[in-house]
Amino acid sequence: MTNESDLSGRWALILGASSGFGRAASLELARRGMNIFGVHLDLKATLPLAKQTISEIEATGQQAVFFNTNAADSEKRARVLDKIQEKLAADGGPQTIHLMMHSLAFGTLLPLIGDSPDETISEAQMDMTLNVMAHSLVYWTQDLMRRRLLARGSRIFSMTSSGSHRIFARYGAVSAAKAALESHTRQLAYELGPAGVLVNCIQAGVTDTPALRRIPGHERLLNFATSFNPSGRITTEPDVAVTIAALADPRVQWISGSVITVDGAEDIVGA
Repeated sequence: MTNESDLSGRWALILGASSGFGRAASLELARRGMNIFGVHLDLKATLPLAKQTISEIEATGQQAVFFNTNAADSEKRARVLDKIQEKLAADGGPQTIHLMMHSLAFGTLLPLIGDSPDETISEAQMDMTLNVMAHSLVYWTQDLMRRRLLARGSRIFSMTSSGSHRIFARYGAVSAAKAALESHTRQLAYELGPAGVLVNCIQAGVTDTPALRRIPGHERLLNFATSFNPSGRITTEPDVAVTIAALADPRVQWISGSVITVDGAEDIVGA
C-alpha cells in the first residue's frame, strides 16, 4: 500500500542551500527521503560549509547535486536547469521538481538617504537587491514551468520577514525586496493555480542566521525579539525547516498564495 505522504525519491530544488534556512531545509527534507538539488554561491572561506551540507545529505542516503553559481544570473540559471534535466532523465525516476525553495539573501544594507553618495544606496545596488531577493523567484519559476519541471502538486516556497512591513535601520532595500517577494508569491499562486502548483511565502521570525549577522546592530535585534516573543526565545532554522517539510506532504494541496508566519507569535506581539 502506497503511503500518500511519502516524500521518498522526490526532488527538492533549494536556492541558497549552503547556509541559513536553505541549509536547514535541505537537511530536513533529506531526512524525510527527498533528494536535493542545491544552488549556492560560496567562495573559499564559506565553501567548507557547503561541502559539509552535501556530506550530511548523503549521510541520510539521499542524493545531493549542488551547483556553486550565481542564482540571479539568467545564463547560469539555464545551465543549472540543463544539468537538472539531464540528472532527472538519467535517474529514470520522477522528471519533475516536487518542491522549490527560494532562500536567497544577498543585498545592500546602505541607507536610502545620506550626506554622501558613497554612504547611500545607488540605483545599481537597489536593482541588484530587488533582483536577487525578489524578482529571481519569478524568473526561476518561469523557466521551471517552460521546461515542464513543475507539475500538479509541485510547490514553491519563498522566504520573507517582518521587514516587509516594518522599519529597521539600514534595511530599506531589503524591506522593499521582501514586500515585492510577497507580491510575486501571491501573483504566482494566482497564475499557477490552474496548473495545480502551490506557491507560498514563509515569514520566519528573527533568526540568528548568517544573513542576519550582516545587519548592523543585529545583536540588539536578537535581544529585542527574545524579550517580546511569547515563548521567550527567537526562531531557529529547524523551526522553519520542519514547517516546510510538513507542507511538503503531497496531501497538502489547498494552501496557496499565503504568507505563513513561523515565529511563535513574535510578529503580532511586537507590532
